[in-house]
Amino acid sequence: MPLLCCVLVVVGQLVPLASVQALTIGEERDIGEKLLYKIRTEFHLLDDPDITQYVNRLGRMVVEQTGPQFFEYRFYVVPSPEFNAFAAPSGLIFFFTGLLATMKTEDELLSVMAHEIGHVVSRHIASRSDKTGKVGAISMALAMASLALGDPSLATGLFTGIQAAGQAVTLHFSRQDEEEADRLSYDWLHALHRDPQAMEGMLRTMRRITRYRSEQIPPYLLTHPNPEARLDYVQSLLEYQRSKVDSNYYRSTDNFEFLRMKYRAMVQVDDPQKARAYFTSTITSGQTPEEKAMASYGLALLEAKELNFGRALESLDKVRAQFPDRPLLDIDAGIIHLDSGNPERAVELLARAADQNPEDMYAAFHLARAFEKTGKAHAAEQLYAKVMSAMPEYPKVYFEMGRIKASQGRGGMSNFYLAKYYLYEGRLELAQEYLKKTRSDATVGRAIQEEADRIFLRLEELEKL
Repeated sequence: MPLLCCVLVVVGQLVPLASVQALTIGEERDIGEKLLYKIRTEFHLLDDPDITQYVNRLGRMVVEQTGPQFFEYRFYVVPSPEFNAFAAPSGLIFFFTGLLATMKTEDELLSVMAHEIGHVVSRHIASRSDKTGKVGAISMALAMASLALGDPSLATGLFTGIQAAGQAVTLHFSRQDEEEADRLSYDWLHALHRDPQAMEGMLRTMRRITRYRSEQIPPYLLTHPNPEARLDYVQSLLEYQRSKVDSNYYRSTDNFEFLRMKYRAMVQVDDPQKARAYFTSTITSGQTPEEKAMASYGLALLEAKELNFGRALESLDKVRAQFPDRPLLDIDAGIIHLDSGNPERAVELLARAADQNPEDMYAAFHLARAFEKTGKAHAAEQLYAKVMSAMPEYPKVYFEMGRIKASQGRGGMSNFYLAKYYLYEGRLELAQEYLKKTRSDATVGRAIQEEADRIFLRLEELEKL
């Protein structure tokens, strides 16, 4: 996926500021929604509730520092080895597992997240679109997304139409854009008592990758050029700030959740042998005790994935001994017990975690699964409904609800939930097929029919963009 926060600029001419009309907020939302559905058709996003909750909680921490915003920012993890991220119009921000794998701490993730939010807050995408026509702006954005999604043939066709209309583009941020985003990122990290030195660490990583992969520059570095110049600028900010900040101002960061998320992503994306070698090496030579301990967590996930549940629990027990008060590990253990055929023990662990944090949808979803296995279908349905309300884009919960409704003989409602499952899985033709069934089924009730109708018509509108 080759684009990160692509910027549209008119090439070869100086355009007076007053003559450049930015996309409206509504148009930017349309483009963002179109891109999101396009991305869903190409990738199975890592959208497990724990991953989604973690990255969105971090993102909200930054957004709260920005003041009122036009959009509701949403953050996603994309399973791809690319060193990249992608910020779409309207505050949709994607992080690739290949980029996450290079990060060492949560502060480094937060620094990149803040930088991308800085581009969106500054409207570097929308404000540089030459809005001679809405269709041209949308086509340009979709062309970039097509490149980002690895479909250059589609992008070539779209770019041909754009160039015929006299709209040439470059796909990288200007130095001024980068400095503005870096400055905003620096200020927000400082306000959060997070050490902005993490920015320097990430820029050093980018510089190293630029030097050693010069034959194939990663997309992130094509769209965010000159890491050397950015590094100099950030180092100047750090040097200036050091004389003004008390040594205790920046808080020590707990990297447990970051490492857990990073290793979960590695297990889902990397070759198992490669991941196992990495975790085994880290256990013996990791830089911090935290990192070494969490490498055993990675091994536990690998064993569970290969159905070696006994060894998975052995590895996980080592981690739980070092982190005794982490409900997330109880949930992980509960899932392994559930998948290994021990739902009673799963209910015990998952219910305890859910009681400790009723807002944790990771615990709620898997507790619902465990309740079903132990014959508590009504309790399971209530929890699935809770997850749907809290995480309306999580496809698996709609599949589970669709299955429950089918078992109850409520085929109309089953069709509705399956439509939403396919919608958020990016399988839009199947979504439309099930929405058609729901729209014509009087057994679901008028409110559900109207919702199905709205979704169906919205998909038709997005297809025309």
